[in-house]
Amino acid sequence: MASQSTFRTFAMPVGMVVGALFCRPIAAVDAAAAGLLTPAFICAMLFLTFCRVDARKIRFSWMHLWLILFQIVGSLAVFHALRSFDLVLAQGAMVCVLAPVAMAAVVIAGMLGANLETMAAYTLLCNTVIAFVAPIMLHAYGNGECTMLQILQRVAPMLIGPFVAGQLCRHYLKRVSEWVSAHSNLSFYIWLLSLTVIIGRTTCFILDHDEANRTTELLLALAAFVICVLQFIVGRRIGRHYGDTVAGGQSLGQKNTVLAVWLSQSFLDPISSVAPTAYIVWQNLVNSFQLWRSGRQK
Repeated sequence: MASQSTFRTFAMPVGMVVGALFCRPIAAVDAAAAGLLTPAFICAMLFLTFCRVDARKIRFSWMHLWLILFQIVGSLAVFHALRSFDLVLAQGAMVCVLAPVAMAAVVIAGMLGANLETMAAYTLLCNTVIAFVAPIMLHAYGNGECTMLQILQRVAPMLIGPFVAGQLCRHYLKRVSEWVSAHSNLSFYIWLLSLTVIIGRTTCFILDHDEANRTTELLLALAAFVICVLQFIVGRRIGRHYGDTVAGGQSLGQKNTVLAVWLSQSFLDPISSVAPTAYIVWQNLVNSFQLWRSGRQK
């Protein structure tokens, strides 16, 4: 158990370093796969996780409402607070708050002891609500071309498909479901591969788009760090009030950065995508620290 905990603690930082160092070959492999590596990894690890989720126990609570309100109100507040200072910075900070919870947050939260049904409920709710809210905000503060359908096309297949498949497996292929439950650690290794690919792709993007002012890039990275830490803290405090500290923290702090980067590059100033790109690093450093602390406590 101790060696496994130690491995998990250092695996994510090592995966990020590998992704950055070997970004060109990783990007080439991903391009050859038509960009389907990350979606395939996400679907696989969600299927493994949802096989352990009992859909009958999924309940929506006041905690979910407060979390989603924080995302919507917080994204508006941070945009207007920074708009007069730097529009690109304001857009990058906004998308770091607005981005829905990462689908992989269920995996990390499960390792940290969160209630999987609570996480599954918020993952379904948050991604659906943001699909409605994001186009309105991006229309007002971006280029106005984003639609709800575009977001749902990217989110729904990777979320609904594995959920339905996992529940069918639970009810009709119980031996498979039991095997998956006994080997739930596979989700972490798949997430590690996904993280390496994501870092490789984003590193290539930064290297290929060096037209941004370095000061702006540093400010975007710093804003992402502050927002990341703040969201984990606020999420954990909300979660503690409702009896699941870890679920609150992961629901608010761990973002769907792949979607956030795409939203920034497609519907905002492309340079603003440096913020969600940096958020990938910060949130996984936080996750590594949490896994280390959890292993130490156990």
